[in-house]
Amino acid sequence: MVTEIKLGLCNPPEPIYLYVNQGEVDGESFVWYKFKISQEKKIPVTQRALTGYLSELRLTTKEFKGKDNLKLDIVVSADEVYVVRTGIETNFAKSFLLAASLVQDFSKPLIIVANGGEENTVFCNLYDAATKTKIYREWSRDLDWATIIRDIQTCLGGNSSNIPSTPKLSVVPQPVPTQDLRVKNIRTLLDYPLDLVKEWLQFQDVDRPSLLDISQINELIKTMCLAWAANKCDHPNHAESSYQNQVVDAVAIGTDELTAISAWMQQLQAIKTGAM
Repeated sequence: MVTEIKLGLCNPPEPIYLYVNQGEVDGESFVWYKFKISQEKKIPVTQRALTGYLSELRLTTKEFKGKDNLKLDIVVSADEVYVVRTGIETNFAKSFLLAASLVQDFSKPLIIVANGGEENTVFCNLYDAATKTKIYREWSRDLDWATIIRDIQTCLGGNSSNIPSTPKLSVVPQPVPTQDLRVKNIRTLLDYPLDLVKEWLQFQDVDRPSLLDISQINELIKTMCLAWAANKCDHPNHAESSYQNQVVDAVAIGTDELTAISAWMQQLQAIKTGAM
């Protein structure tokens, strides 16, 4: 089906970002907002629900107050393309992922609802847009968030061809991650000190990862990962062998590297917790 193109003045073909946070601007309360970069101003969004087709789920690193923060971007196709952005560790992200993990058919529209909680927290409720039925999954201490994200991404990949195209906007293609961004994202996930990365690069006579060959970059990433795992395992060999099996081998067959590392970290944490 050919979509009719409206001619004349219009907004640029860019997504509308909704940032999840509870607050107040000029006496107006909000649980998510738009941000006007030119004026550094938050614009409250009074509607607490967004109806549309979930088209993509991705992890994005953003710098805030000198620190790198890992964000969850929930891309929704509706009258326009919306990107709901929230911290990967927030209650909103986790409650959304819990509910979305139960959805089998993303070719049907969903309603994403932002609900304010205590102490400025924001939770997410998810509904089937056709039946208005709430999609709910019980919370568990043993949830594997990396696996949940990967499963949703896989399901979205299988349903993406059935999602109606948006008449006004399409998602702006994301640039292919450079090796610099690859190292930055993994360093952020591991909370590995930036100074140690700079020191490692200086030993290689470079100032950024992209100047290294791929084998050296892989070695840097392995060094960061094993440093994180140093106090998580009784036997150093276990950390290295599990890294090879669950990260290196998984990436070789197509698993997203950040997702694989996150799953590996969670498994080691679980082993440590069980041993205590």
